[in-house]
Amino acid sequence: MNITRFMAYQKHAVIGFAGFAAISAVLTSVALAGLGSVAYTISQKGRTFQPSETRIQQGGTITFINDDGDLVHHAYLDTNEFSFDTGDQAPGSRIDTTFVKKGTFVVMCAVHPKMKLTVRVD
Repeated sequence: MNITRFMAYQKHAVIGFAGFAAISAVLTSVALAGLGSVAYTISQKGRTFQPSETRIQQGGTITFINDDGDLVHHAYLDTNEFSFDTGDQAPGSRIDTTFVKKGTFVVMCAVHPKMKLTVRVD
């Protein structure tokens, strides 16, 4: 291999490595961002939300779990800022809801009107 070809080979190798390093850095930061997610779980049992208050980050997802063996639940929220409706939740079912707006919200159960959950979204 002559010196000109060798120098061209080294130049491409350095550029190739720099590109690989940049792509690796991006992929690593995307993967680490996913690790920062926090799982928020709310149990519906005994005609109560457990816990009855929670604080999450904007964009956070709450998993509503019906932990009752024989009761149907139906979590919902209806405000001008944000709304959702899980529909009827059979015992053992899980439904995820993402809170996209900041604020303080009171989630209710359509089946059990005394059930209330306060969600603070930062």
